[in-house]
This record gives sequence, C-alpha cells and structure tokens, in this order.
Amino acid sequence: MSALSRSRILLFGAGGQLGLELARTAAQRQLPFRALPRDSADIADGAAVMTAISEYAPSLVVNAAGYTKVDDAEIEREAAERANVTGPGVLAKACERANVTLLHVSSDYVFDGSKRGPYVESDPAAPLGFYGSTKVRGEEAVRAETNQHIILRVSWLYGAYGNNFLKTMLRLAGERDEIAVVADQYGSPTSTRDLANAVLRVVDSGSVLPFGTYHYAGDGVTTWHGFASRVLAKLSVLTGRNVHVRAITTADYPTRAKRPANSVLDCGKFERVFGFRGAPWEMEADEVVELLVRRRNCSEALEGTANA
Repeated sequence: MSALSRSRILLFGAGGQLGLELARTAAQRQLPFRALPRDSADIADGAAVMTAISEYAPSLVVNAAGYTKVDDAEIEREAAERANVTGPGVLAKACERANVTLLHVSSDYVFDGSKRGPYVESDPAAPLGFYGSTKVRGEEAVRAETNQHIILRVSWLYGAYGNNFLKTMLRLAGERDEIAVVADQYGSPTSTRDLANAVLRVVDSGSVLPFGTYHYAGDGVTTWHGFASRVLAKLSVLTGRNVHVRAITTADYPTRAKRPANSVLDCGKFERVFGFRGAPWEMEADEVVELLVRRRNCSEALEGTANA
C-alpha cells in the first residue's frame, strides 16, 4: 500500500487515445500532471525513463503506452514485444528505484474467452494471440520489478481520440449502406473518458493505495454487433443517416489473430476498493458519437467559411 496525496502524475503514452483523454481530464481538474509522448520518452529506454521521473518527481506514474494493433502483432512481433513487455518492465524497474507507484494499463485479451461468465482477476491468463501474450508478459514484468503497482485490465476501449472501433463504424457509415459486424464475441465497451475518471479515482482514493491487479470496464455486456448497432442508431438520430448493421459470425470474418469469444470482466473488486463503477456503455457511446458528430459539423462549417 502507498500514500497518494495531491499526486503529481507522470503519464507515458500521451499520444494514444487514453493518454489524450487523461491529459484533458487532468487539465480540467487542474491536477499536477505531465504527459509524455513516445518521442519524448520511450518506455523501453531506461535512461529516458529515469530522466523523466527524476525531473518531474511524480508520486504516480501511469503507463498508457503500448502496441495495440492486435492483428499486426502477429507479424510485427519485435515492436509489440518492445512496447508491451520490455517497456513495462523498464518502467516498473525505474519506478521501484524512485519509490514511485506505477499504474499499468493491460487488456482483457490476456484471457482466451472460454469461460462462461465474467472473468475475475484471479482467473488464469491464457491468451489466444501474440498481442495477448505480450500483455500477459508485460504484467509479469511489472510484478517482478516492483510491488508498488496497480495493473488495470480494460475491455473494448474507445473514445473521441485515436483509432478505435466506434470511430471506424462512423467512418464506414459514411461510405456504406450496410456494415457486417461480428455478433458472437461478447464484451463491455469502455470509453476512454470513463477510464480516465477511473484512473483519477485511484489518485483520489485517500491516504492508502491498495496494490494489485484490477478489472475496469463499462457497465453492461454486448457484442461487437450490438455495439455497432447502438453507435449507428445514435448517428441516425443525430444526422438522419441510416445504415444497416448485419450480424455475422467470427467464422465469417477471419482475422490474423484469434479473438476471445468472451471478454467480459468482473469489475467488482475495483468498485469495492475504490468506490467507483463503470458508466453504462450505451450512455457513454451515445455521448462520444454526439461529440464526434458535433466536432465534424463544426469542422465542416469552418471549412465552408474559409472557402467562402
């Protein structure tokens, strides 16, 4: 356990969808916060990591960096391993030397999806693909290098920044009248805004911080098809654009990497310890769609004004 009081937060991975959301949320709350993109500090570069920690003297380091291209990881193994295994180990070792707590973001893909019902933290890891394997080994590296850690496994992350499933569905909706989406993989979509608030809830948790592994995801369960249907239904309400979402099976949509059929995480431990529960995924998805549509409309209006 560790004390966190008015924490100075140092974020690695500031250029990703979660990093950008965390930086925005922390700025809104006027928290002492520094966000470092990869070109400023590669987490696999021990000297760069130690310099960053020494200069900022944080009380909490957040690792939102990582290789997230699940299919490409099968062939870009060196890059995936460096970002997801070597990097977390280097970062954890530096945090241990500096006596700083590390919050490391991991993935539901550490599981094979064969369990009936939600996965709890103590369920054995059994990844199906190389990406999942790197996330498992990244967790192991963190645990081996420092006891002062919180590992936060998340599920089906999406948001207003970066590349993600929700934004892909909106893009395809502008190109097609029908989209085929897998309907036999289950999970809990988690917005980056919701996850950013969960991370900052850890910061706000009080004088004692319980170390260990936790699950965090949006509230509720759906399929990729259900997720897409919700996104495009909201798009229809906002814009009048109607796109049919056709349900298909995993077998109908072969990918380089296998995906777990069940990615549902039991988040009860996080709620019991930190008193914070994921927001309903439907509500969060609606709000992200509305934000992106509004942003697009604003951009188009500005472009029209410039060309007038």
